[in-house]
Amino acid sequence: MAYYHDLGGTRHSFADLRGVMAAASPHRSGDVLAGVAAASAEQRVAARLVLADLPLASFLADLVIPYEADEVTRLIIDSHDENAFAAIAHLTVGGLRDWLLSNAADGGVISALAPGLTPEMVAAVTKIMRNQDLIAVARKIRVITRFRGTIGLPGRLSVRLQPNHPTDDPAGIAAAILDGLLLGSGDAVIGINPAGDSVAAAHTLLRLLDDLRQAYAIPTQSCVLTHVTNTLKLIEAGAPVDLCFQSIGGTEGTNSGFGIDLALLTEAQAATLALGRGTIGHDVMYFETGQGSALSAGAHHGVDQQTLEARAYGVARAFRPLLVNSVVGFIGPEYLYDGKQILRAALEDHCCGKLLGLPMGLDICYTNHAEADQNDMDGILTLAGVAGVNFIMGVPGADDIMLGYQSTSFHDALYLRDVLGLRPAPEFEAWLLASGITDMAGRLTTSPTSLALPALLDG
Repeated sequence: MAYYHDLGGTRHSFADLRGVMAAASPHRSGDVLAGVAAASAEQRVAARLVLADLPLASFLADLVIPYEADEVTRLIIDSHDENAFAAIAHLTVGGLRDWLLSNAADGGVISALAPGLTPEMVAAVTKIMRNQDLIAVARKIRVITRFRGTIGLPGRLSVRLQPNHPTDDPAGIAAAILDGLLLGSGDAVIGINPAGDSVAAAHTLLRLLDDLRQAYAIPTQSCVLTHVTNTLKLIEAGAPVDLCFQSIGGTEGTNSGFGIDLALLTEAQAATLALGRGTIGHDVMYFETGQGSALSAGAHHGVDQQTLEARAYGVARAFRPLLVNSVVGFIGPEYLYDGKQILRAALEDHCCGKLLGLPMGLDICYTNHAEADQNDMDGILTLAGVAGVNFIMGVPGADDIMLGYQSTSFHDALYLRDVLGLRPAPEFEAWLLASGITDMAGRLTTSPTSLALPALLDG
């Protein structure tokens, strides 16, 4: 179906909904690389005007990727909740924006609506939002998940402690974990990106993490971010697997490039749940995403990268994850060129994920060849905190020495908690207090009383 809008004496035509969605996106390098970006600022405005007037029901009939060609599309359409959608079925995209920003749409009402929203609907409405709109809407929504701790409560900010090491050296990893714990990080997950694909090495790291957790009774969860097929092997071998990790994308082809499909994710979720390792909840999946992955895989179908990112969230919500992390600037400047584009993508991803009912975190990051620096990350970090992000990354010195990119540090998390009055997950906060790492006011102490620090490093 073709769309058009007359603007300033010029008729702007769009061959299909994909074209409207792509042209309506804020300018970014990945869409230019894919050849789908608006040709001019005027065309972008025309596309947004078309989009604002589109009935939401249009997205159930005019699919950006055909139903018969893509299992992600089939998942989105087959799982759509018509009863939840009925409350807003009469609205246009512009009407949905206005309603989301109104006082009538509080967090509980929006959350109840989530099963009736498709990824394309939420991508569309965010395309016609300013940055402050994205923050205001996302801030209303709380998505709470549980395993050994409770993540996502109002007034809380969790941190993934990311102790990566270029050779997976256990002593180096233990030192980074110690650093993070003493600075109040680790309540979202202690998660290691392994340097290699060895199942045996991953087993060693999982045992290290689990021994540490049990020795100090830390109410958190651990994860080695290896491929889902390796996790299945680890489960079969009796490794202490808390969470099952996988990178996911918004098209069948992207996921095929990652070596997965929906059936494999279903198998992995069932195997991880069967271990029964959660103490206060059973949300066992950890997904990571990032704008540009479908283009990298040659599987974007002419769809813009933000819409495809939202479709990845459509995959994630089918598996009730504990954590969803948009690694927002990791792929590089070919997809998000500079700090401004990374900021916009971070706010889009967070808002889209929350609208779809997901526990969203952000890896606020950039590669060293991007036109960005740590001051840009400070701005994104602060705005993400205002928007109510569930968790961020804690990397020693904000410099991941294995993955070779810049992220946020343990000190950055302390800054954000301090200026916004946020606290760790309640179970982890109680542990920090009992261990003497923080005092009753939540401030760091200078002499933790309950951690045998040499033993931690020796172990």
